Amino acid sequence: MPAPLAASGFDDGAVFRSLFLAYPDALLLIDEQGVIRLANPAALELLGYAEAELIGLPVDALVPDAIRPRHAAYRKAYADHPRPRPMGTQMDLVAKRRDGSEVMVEIALSPLQDHGLPYVVAAIRGVGAYPRVKQALQRARYAECLAQFGRHAVDARDSKKLIDLVPTIVAEALEVEQAKILLLEPDGTHFRIVAGVGLLPQEAIGDRVPNEPGSPSGHVVAHGEPVLLSDYAQEQRFQVPSHYVEAGLVCELSVPLADRGRTIGTLAVRSRALKRFGDDEVRFLESLSSMLATVMQRESSEDALNHAQRLESVGQLTGGVAHDFNNLLTVISGNLQVLEDAPAYARDPLVQQVVGAAARATRRGAELTGKLLAFSRRQMLQPTIVDVAALLESLTNMLRRTLDQRIGITLDAHEVLCVADPGQLESALLNVAINARDAMPQGGTLSFSCRAVAALPDGLDAQPGDSPSHGFASIAITDTGLGMPEAIKARAFEPFFTTKESGRGTGLGLSTVYGFARQSHGAVSLASTLGQGATVTIFLPRADDDGLALDGLERGASHVPEGLRVLLVEDDPEVRKVVARFLDAMAFDVTACADAEAALRMLATDQPVGLLLTDILLGPGLRGTELADAAIALRPGLRVLLMSGYSSELPGEPRGRELLRKPFTRADLEQAIARALESAQ
Repeated sequence: MPAPLAASGFDDGAVFRSLFLAYPDALLLIDEQGVIRLANPAALELLGYAEAELIGLPVDALVPDAIRPRHAAYRKAYADHPRPRPMGTQMDLVAKRRDGSEVMVEIALSPLQDHGLPYVVAAIRGVGAYPRVKQALQRARYAECLAQFGRHAVDARDSKKLIDLVPTIVAEALEVEQAKILLLEPDGTHFRIVAGVGLLPQEAIGDRVPNEPGSPSGHVVAHGEPVLLSDYAQEQRFQVPSHYVEAGLVCELSVPLADRGRTIGTLAVRSRALKRFGDDEVRFLESLSSMLATVMQRESSEDALNHAQRLESVGQLTGGVAHDFNNLLTVISGNLQVLEDAPAYARDPLVQQVVGAAARATRRGAELTGKLLAFSRRQMLQPTIVDVAALLESLTNMLRRTLDQRIGITLDAHEVLCVADPGQLESALLNVAINARDAMPQGGTLSFSCRAVAALPDGLDAQPGDSPSHGFASIAITDTGLGMPEAIKARAFEPFFTTKESGRGTGLGLSTVYGFARQSHGAVSLASTLGQGATVTIFLPRADDDGLALDGLERGASHVPEGLRVLLVEDDPEVRKVVARFLDAMAFDVTACADAEAALRMLATDQPVGLLLTDILLGPGLRGTELADAAIALRPGLRVLLMSGYSSELPGEPRGRELLRKPFTRADLEQAIARALESAQ
């Protein structure tokens, strides 16, 4: 047996000091009062402090201001019961650096009280620099930028302002030096620079640029496809203007702006970093270009759009974007789940941390896409178990970034689960919040709260059968605005009733909230006094604390038979590959097709099929809903499960068939298959 270090001539204290100093993760030694007593060089580098500045600093100084009061309570509770504890593996943690910036971290706490020392060691690892995390965060940032543009598009009355905004959004999202928009002149012989950031001295807003077939912009217009120049020095297809090279620009990407199938201009970006643009950047620019083009079409075709028409337009233009991004997120999350089954995942904590951080970033991307789609009201109602407190926290965070800064937002959320369609619930809450904003033109306070109640308040009746045994989740939104007189309050839920000026409201906001609550087997109330604000309270059936749905709303069974023969139809090859892997892992016999026609040819044979799993949008040809009808005609009794990346109005009524929304996990897929197998056609 090896001799102890001391017996071998080593100084134990020196060895441990050396380990502390050389450890690659940040290490902090914190006393019982929460004061930092020691810090290794990695901690100084991660947090941006000099050693003399960090030693003696309260650890609360490293916590972002917004959560510092809660952190103090958490630290006190931990001090009362110290124990080894990992942090950041199931939620996002950030540390505040000396310069005020924030860094995403994971933390492991190790108390030394058992060794007779009144300290806790905090091991801190910055995870934002991991390549996979950076890629996932980058994609999430692109999705957030699209959501940001969508929010601007909802209220914009002038497409010129949106055009001016796009280059700024693009330059910030892609972190590039130049972004500009060129629109074709009516005669098609020249472009005009209509917006841009980082323009060179040789170009300015309003300048005319020849539309030459040999130029990147000319090629984009002629062929209606993106053009990527990865390295000007190696470029042989197009002649690069000398002033680009002289300015240090080395690569560019241009995508088309289209109007009803006709290319009317380009959106171009340039960078001083080689090979800066890849598939993600192409998809991002194409999506933003598509949204901008749709907004321009909207203004040119109808100048007097009212608010309801604007919501409809944004819902339509975001549908395709959501489908593309949800397909992308399905591929990302699916491959991350595949990685979780790899042997290296179980053996390597670093792999687990990287995969976990990337998975969380993917979920954020899905949430951001969902926020963009929340403006569309025509969703199929798909009830599920909703963590109301978590939904309100996400919603209030978004509203703090988007509402008038003079409006303060507070949240008092008790832990409560309800049974509702989460997308429709968020849309209903947004409707109420927008009404509250309009009622506070000089600013004020918008308060959200939720709690469990045993029954509806007196005077608020439920429909027959709408009295769940576990009561209701009560969600209240209160403003400090103008309030309503009794005559207005009595008609507030009537469709098309509005007190706003022409063009500012349709009267559909509160009526859709009322319809959603009633359709969800709940209710809604309004309390208001003129000059004293208003409170809208939505009551939804409560689920029990274990997340089990009540009163006949059941989760799908998790058991599915091995060896099930599944016909998978998905036009996106990467999504098809991920879903096929999921099905293989469930021990199913999978046949995959890229379109409806190939699937119908297979169904016309004698090959047995137990389940048809198809996306709704399948490119040219039949849609998934039409394929399902044709498949049932060929094979009566065949079970069908539909997939879709749309969260708004679906292209084709599913007629009660089971629908699985992208992105989904393997567990989501398995449960949806179980429900589809048990349902009657």
